[in-house]
Amino acid sequence: MSEYFDDVKKYDAGASEEIVGKIVKHLGIALRNRDSANVAASDKTELDRVVANWCGKKLGVTGEAAENAVAAAAKAMAADRSKSRVTFYYLVAKELGKLETL
Repeated sequence: MSEYFDDVKKYDAGASEEIVGKIVKHLGIALRNRDSANVAASDKTELDRVVANWCGKKLGVTGEAAENAVAAAAKAMAADRSKSRVTFYYLVAKELGKLETL
């Protein structure tokens, strides 16, 4: 858990360990596999999946707002070769103002 929290803190120094923990719990088994523990921001299919499943189903946000939040997270993490799924989802939720609802 601490490695996820440390990665999130690179992007948000005031991040809540409790909120990061909720994202880790939500992702569960997906984090065990190195491939699924990261987001391929260059893969439109994967980004569409994040929009549909994370933004739409979990956060209740769809359409342009969700797509813009995913694009903003991808841009913020552009320098990272491996984009942690936990950090990516955290940044999307933060962009949408949904951290407190997790």
